[in-house]
Amino acid sequence: MAQTTPNHTQSVVGWAAHDPSGKITPYIFKRRENGVNDVTIKILYCGICHTDIHHVKNDWGITMYPVVPGHEITGIITKVGSNVKNFKVGDRAAVGCLAAACMECEFCKDSQENYCDKIQFTYNGIFWDGSITYGGYSEMLVADYRFVVHVPENIAMDAAAPLLCAGITVFCPMKDNNLIDSPAKKRIGIVGLGGLGHVAVKFGKAFGHHVTVISTSPSKEKEAKELLGADEFILSTNAMQMQAGKRTLDFILDTVSAKHSLGPILELLKVNGTLSVVGAPEAPFELPSFPLIFGKRSVKGSMTGGMRETQEMMNVCGKYNITCNIEVIKPDQINEALDRLARNDVRYRFVIDIAGGARE
Repeated sequence: MAQTTPNHTQSVVGWAAHDPSGKITPYIFKRRENGVNDVTIKILYCGICHTDIHHVKNDWGITMYPVVPGHEITGIITKVGSNVKNFKVGDRAAVGCLAAACMECEFCKDSQENYCDKIQFTYNGIFWDGSITYGGYSEMLVADYRFVVHVPENIAMDAAAPLLCAGITVFCPMKDNNLIDSPAKKRIGIVGLGGLGHVAVKFGKAFGHHVTVISTSPSKEKEAKELLGADEFILSTNAMQMQAGKRTLDFILDTVSAKHSLGPILELLKVNGTLSVVGAPEAPFELPSFPLIFGKRSVKGSMTGGMRETQEMMNVCGKYNITCNIEVIKPDQINEALDRLARNDVRYRFVIDIAGGARE
């Protein structure tokens, strides 16, 4: 393992954290030369994910400093390797959480690379050549083309960036539960109205379903209904509302990353309903047995998505004109943005204008 290997000859300007204080500062580092399977991408925008906070502060004890975060990347391809298919110079491209996988296991062969045992991530991972991966808080990226997707021409590059994490994370459980092309209108619930939840509401409405937002924040009701088009809102701290909502939902997507009990949420599901969890609280979930058993309900997890699903998700966003609601910042505002994100003070995703004036 090394920060770079001999083929890392390209100097790149980026922004990195160097210790658990999490403070981001300008950082010049090396990227590899464009290989036969690689594309080089001039980064225009990079979203800020809650995962970035955990990595810069080493909350999970796995950070390899210096860490250059960022796995919600959009930009323009400037170079392609000789083996690259389906990409050319000038294409609008995007990179999400995945940088490498074994490409040989059952999951990789089924384009579920995100579940490969040898998966490596866009930052704070170990690439095939043994180097540490650096993410999208930088001006340029070299990526294996098999982990790159196209951005539809009709959606803005800045608002598309968070789709590479938030979008795919909520899209996959909806697809797994047959909500994308379902001829029947379902009643679905979205727990939490943040970076993931607001995109999930947009997907749910685009797919023709009845969408209920479930939140601990009364102020989110107006946003959910008037801004995002949700049909109903349940304040989860209101016992009467929760009682009235019992056994009314076919499917619930839980996007909350704070500690909470799954019991009251399960009670909102119909018999045979499914709760899919994509939020990752640091403390274990509370999962009472009775709401699970007496409703014949299922609890599932889901993590991002494979590359085929990611391109499908981007195409769906192009079809329905779905993007994220964002606040665009400059690189010198990253620390302020990370602090605000930790306080949930953003509607609904920060995106860094990496190019600083360059546009698609």
